[in-house]
Amino acid sequence: ADIISTVEFNYTGDLLATGDKGGRVVIFQREQETKSRPLSRGEYNVYSTFQSHEPEFDYLKSLEIEEKINKIRWLPQQNAAHFLLSTNDKTIKLWKISERDKRAEGYNLKDEDGRLREPFRVTELRVPTLKPMDLMVEASPRRTFANAHTYHINSISVNSDYATYLSADDLRINLWHLEVTNRSFNIVDIKPANMEELTEVITAAEFHPHHCNVFFSNAENVGGRKSWHWFHVELCVLSAVFEEPEDPSSRSFFSEIISSISDVKFSHSGRYMMTRDYLSVKVWDLNMENRPVETYQVHEYLRSKLCSLYENDCIFDKFECCWNGSDSTIMTGSYNNFFRTFEREAQRDVTLEASRESSKPRAVLKPRKVCTSGKRKKDEITVDSLDFNKKILHTAWHPMENIIAVAATNNLYLFQEKVN
Repeated sequence: ADIISTVEFNYTGDLLATGDKGGRVVIFQREQETKSRPLSRGEYNVYSTFQSHEPEFDYLKSLEIEEKINKIRWLPQQNAAHFLLSTNDKTIKLWKISERDKRAEGYNLKDEDGRLREPFRVTELRVPTLKPMDLMVEASPRRTFANAHTYHINSISVNSDYATYLSADDLRINLWHLEVTNRSFNIVDIKPANMEELTEVITAAEFHPHHCNVFFSNAENVGGRKSWHWFHVELCVLSAVFEEPEDPSSRSFFSEIISSISDVKFSHSGRYMMTRDYLSVKVWDLNMENRPVETYQVHEYLRSKLCSLYENDCIFDKFECCWNGSDSTIMTGSYNNFFRTFEREAQRDVTLEASRESSKPRAVLKPRKVCTSGKRKKDEITVDSLDFNKKILHTAWHPMENIIAVAATNNLYLFQEKVN
């Protein structure tokens, strides 16, 4: 239940939220630097923990609905409180996280312990006063958006107008207003009249970071071809299809599975988008539809292991990817608790490991290398030695600084760029 299923920084990077398979949301707050602790700026401590979703049962379909948190998305802060959206397979909730450090005392109709007083005992008029109290962080559900998805929700994305958001499942994309819970607009529906004629499914969807009328969705063709669709919301007009032709000579039994897109992310500038499939990360220029402008191999050495990865179901793992604040570097996860970063301009990449043995506080991470052939060097690890039960599926990058969050099963690791 405590396996982390999503990680997300808020817009300022001062808060970091994680969701787990038990339906819990844990929020970490960044420590502020002080004269006595000048190096505490990158430290995050638990700020709030609350139960977001509970297990449910769909009696009409005789299906259990897991409490697992699939996605968390923050809303920009408008006042003293913070707001976030969290979703499981069927229901999206809007949560308000607020602080309270004062309490009211001196009620007229209630005793100090909260019990109502008898009316005849009220003989004078008192003015309630606010008294200091220990800081209390409260998480309260503000709205519940339910009963709009037949299939499992795989994506939610807040629009740049900060008034609407989209939610996507395998066959439909809905547009919601944050103030309206009983109605949503179905803007994409690819469900065929006969499900035996199903040709593609939606695996990810996201709004453009600057244009509130544009969003992007990925469609996986059941026949093996893959495409990324670019829509305009007002009329839901398909503007472009990004598709990479497949090399017939390299086609195999696993081609369809490993080409499945597990994550899509727009760059902060809005010029590029990044897609993650099983073996690679691709960067696309929105002005060029026929091929990606950059391709980074994450763990190409696993191509020879696809048969065993298929047998143990690891080939169906959904890895996420993320940009750094300046869009100059991208990050994604791998197996053996490895995660990889790729510097786009310098064409440099590095493999790092998130584990308790190698991640001591204030220690500098050493790059790791995987030996694919020949004699293994001292610091290398062979492909056969990789632990496929240890995997980095969820990663997040601070929106402005080089601080990264990496979820390894039920452990959360935070790494900060070393400052001399």
